[in-house]
Amino acid sequence: AFGDIFGDMFGQQRGGRAGGRQVYRGSDLSYAMEVTLEEAARGKDAQIRIPSWDTCDTCHGSGAKPGTSAKTCGTCNGQGSVQMRQGFFSVQQTCPTCRGSGKVIPEPCTACHGQGKIKKQKTLEVKIPAGIDDGMRIRSVGNGEPGTNGGPPGDLYIEIRLKKHDIFERDGDDLHCSVPVSFITAALGGEIEVPTLQGKAAIDIPEGTQAGKQFRLRGKGIKGVRSSYPGDLYCHIAVETPVKLTEYQRKLLRELEESLKKGGGKHSPSGDSWTDRLKNFFS
Repeated sequence: AFGDIFGDMFGQQRGGRAGGRQVYRGSDLSYAMEVTLEEAARGKDAQIRIPSWDTCDTCHGSGAKPGTSAKTCGTCNGQGSVQMRQGFFSVQQTCPTCRGSGKVIPEPCTACHGQGKIKKQKTLEVKIPAGIDDGMRIRSVGNGEPGTNGGPPGDLYIEIRLKKHDIFERDGDDLHCSVPVSFITAALGGEIEVPTLQGKAAIDIPEGTQAGKQFRLRGKGIKGVRSSYPGDLYCHIAVETPVKLTEYQRKLLRELEESLKKGGGKHSPSGDSWTDRLKNFFS
């Protein structure tokens, strides 16, 4: 699905003069497009429909009713600007009658109401490059609003919005994911399968793995649009505590706990047991 944000991005227009009339470049426009992580990683061709100002087919952009024509503005004599005196100074301002066009339209075109342009829906083909990231913009030259009095059209800027993924979080070219592991596998070790954008991959879990342990899969991230190599995938281990145990399972865990207490040795990953550290703290 594509976003529907569409509006003026830059309020200023570049003006000039052509034949005594003010010539303005058309406004730039923006459009927000949502893409999935997979689409951003691999790139895609997409179509978007945008509201666009096109030259009126009835008056061919003149703004005048067919069979009539625009007249030279009598206020500015076709210059598009007037001299306003303020005390000892003379200031040039846009003509208030013709608004800089140098022309007035006695009989406006009924199709465009004298604007010379009408609003339509336009379909554009957009190529999303592989590796594009959230917030990046794609420039479509000449697909902004049309210029005034023969000025060039503005551009369309398509801003990428990355959808939230169910598994991965993107950080530049790297990806991160949380991988649940049973406390038995974390304690005894084993092999687990993890997802990547390229398919499944295997990770060897060493015995005694703690929650938060990070495993790095090189090259399993995303190759950014300006990168030479793909990033990495970081798998963060989340050790799961079992729930809804039966009485028999509870009995086994209690027996394990007693065995660990009586068996001696250090079972804390930091080397000192929590009990020993408490004794040292209060002594």
